[in-house]
Amino acid sequence: MDAFIGTIDAKTDAKGRVFVPAAFRKILQSSGESRLVLRKDVYQDCLVLYPEKIWEEELNKLREQLNEWNEEEQNTYRMISWLVERLELDSNGRILIPKKYLQMTNISNAVCFIGMNKTIEIWSPDQLAKAMMSAEDLKNQVKKFLGGSKRTIEKSGQE
Repeated sequence: MDAFIGTIDAKTDAKGRVFVPAAFRKILQSSGESRLVLRKDVYQDCLVLYPEKIWEEELNKLREQLNEWNEEEQNTYRMISWLVERLELDSNGRILIPKKYLQMTNISNAVCFIGMNKTIEIWSPDQLAKAMMSAEDLKNQVKKFLGGSKRTIEKSGQE
């Protein structure tokens, strides 16, 4: 599957329907995906849209790592698998975002789709603005993680 990349603004209608951006629909169609899984992000006030196959892979990885007989791990799995919705693109290329998800993420009308490789995030523009780091913070994070440490150089084969 090709990666979802880019940022695209859109609007929901009164019922919570929104057009999935054409560039993202094209990737879904080329990989034979019409069913999607929607969940609230664990860390941010946004929604995450998964192609169904990717969601199943991620859920299986989680299931394999957790001990079903450990209460804390079972509760973690339950919470992650509980707040999800299976969605399908309608004939016009739209999805219906259930009202409870719109409320959880403060989405009213305008939305921002962000391609995140295997998934698509859906944000309220206001929530996205709050979550974004400053240019200086981004520079520091890039420097921290990619700024020429021995590990990075060895991985790239440039030592």
